[in-house]
Amino acid sequence: MAGLVKAKKYDWKDSNMALFGSDLEKQVKKESAQGEPAWEGSGQEVGLRIWRIEKFEVKDWPVEDYGEFFSGDSYIILNTYKQGDSDALLYDVHFWIGKESSQDEYGTAAYKTVELDTYHDGNPVQHREVEGHESSLFKSYFKDGITTMEGGCATGFKHVTPEEYQAKLFKFARESDGHIRYKQIPRNPNLVTPGDVYILDLGETVYQYNGSESSPMEVAKAMQFVGRMKSKRGEINSVVLDGAETATSHDFFQKLDQDQDEDIDDECDNSKKLFRVNVESHSTELVKEDDFSKDDLVSDDVFIIDNGKAVYVWVGNTASDDEKKNGFTYAHNYLCSSKFPWKPITVLKEGQGCIETAISA
Repeated sequence: MAGLVKAKKYDWKDSNMALFGSDLEKQVKKESAQGEPAWEGSGQEVGLRIWRIEKFEVKDWPVEDYGEFFSGDSYIILNTYKQGDSDALLYDVHFWIGKESSQDEYGTAAYKTVELDTYHDGNPVQHREVEGHESSLFKSYFKDGITTMEGGCATGFKHVTPEEYQAKLFKFARESDGHIRYKQIPRNPNLVTPGDVYILDLGETVYQYNGSESSPMEVAKAMQFVGRMKSKRGEINSVVLDGAETATSHDFFQKLDQDQDEDIDDECDNSKKLFRVNVESHSTELVKEDDFSKDDLVSDDVFIIDNGKAVYVWVGNTASDDEKKNGFTYAHNYLCSSKFPWKPITVLKEGQGCIETAISA
């Protein structure tokens, strides 16, 4: 099968999901779920499983690389856990979309996520995550943080010699929820600020630049990152630089590139809205803003809750079959018409999960 063609940043949001959830798709989905070798043995014990979409196929992601993602790819993540003293296994299944993931990869990841839900008899809670805007639940799986890197499976990565190695700059920053996130950023010196920690990876030599206002936690995470690099590559030179004492003429800054584009993150709004889904028109109808509760949810409908930070699809028990099988599609279409298409999505069936948390978050 021919390789996938990479799309520009966020172009995945234009993916055509009109047939997602059709009767034909549902039949194929059930048969495929039972025959998908990747799902065999999944969810049998507590723990995390990760797969990457590679040319429309689901491939196991190496355990040693858990927490590392390529911006050009899409992944599926299954978390199996128990609650309290119960022996029952519970599930959260996420699909993660890199900023430069293609429409085909996004669509395949969405389809396969619902397929994995079917494999586990509809018990998992389904989520969608977008690079740089992941939910707190998703980030909690990776105690060492999340690393995002440029490229992907379709770019034909191969072993390179030291002289061919492309320098990479990683930023370590503490987010509002306390998690340390580290990701590859353009090697633009304007992006190096006193409040964060940076790793400049030159292949055989690695610089750790600790900003003068960075936190001990950011410094520690960066040191762990360098340690893992050494364990994978063997002997490499590592240099630690103190931002308060290092002049900008140092080698670290000489290896940066003023001409590289700067990476600008989008900011979210804080408004809360409740929508009812119109299954006939596939549109959303505003019900209430700001002041609403679970009492406004009706079992024979599907609702979209946008709490400003994330989007939840609530599927009533007596909703129509068309409504029940198109949760991701409704949320996808809603977000595509908004300013923030990258918000996390969670699909909740009535009685599944705490809807009060979604509303009040």
